[in-house]
Amino acid sequence: MKILLTGFEPFGESLFNPSQLLVNAYSPPALAEITISKQILPVDHDQAPKVLMTALQDHQPDAVLSFGLALGRAKISLEKVAINFKDYRIPDNTGITLQDQPIVVDGPAAYFSTLPIRDFLTKLNEADIPAEISLTAGSYLCNQVFYSMMHHIAIKDLPMRAGFVHLPALPKQAAQSAKPVPSMSLEQDLQGLQIMIDALMEPAIGQNLPAYP
Repeated sequence: MKILLTGFEPFGESLFNPSQLLVNAYSPPALAEITISKQILPVDHDQAPKVLMTALQDHQPDAVLSFGLALGRAKISLEKVAINFKDYRIPDNTGITLQDQPIVVDGPAAYFSTLPIRDFLTKLNEADIPAEISLTAGSYLCNQVFYSMMHHIAIKDLPMRAGFVHLPALPKQAAQSAKPVPSMSLEQDLQGLQIMIDALMEPAIGQNLPAYP
């Protein structure tokens, strides 16, 4: 199985992004029957979707796990829905703020994750990793990338599963914040990522993943 992992560079007042550190730090166990590709996305309203689409074309994965930071959330958030809406609460790293705009003009209102997030949730909680299914990925670049990815897969009829996962802040981010901020360690993020990948590799799930010719 070929799996693409994506994360984001730091943005706003954060000097770190747990999604970037997670993707860069992950390496599959020895003898694992998977090929891992990685892509760090810019926090750029124009370039982030383009970089992701290029990665999909270059790597042709069977599954995509995209990650981002949700400052203030206390659990790993398995996103269920991407909406066709851009409304930035802060500028992106190019200084652009977008408000009340569709991601794809005349595109569907929403797409659902095609990852087995209910199974992810069960296995994460069994491992005592705080996790939840979220019904909003917000309206910033995380949602924009999530929606753009699902739209691209749909219109191209690509044989892959994909979805988005939000991560809590890192402890060092919480320590630097003037306000109380929930956090999760990189080690626990890595444990959670491995659990999700293992779930994708299970025969009952993996055998239903279409492969590229």
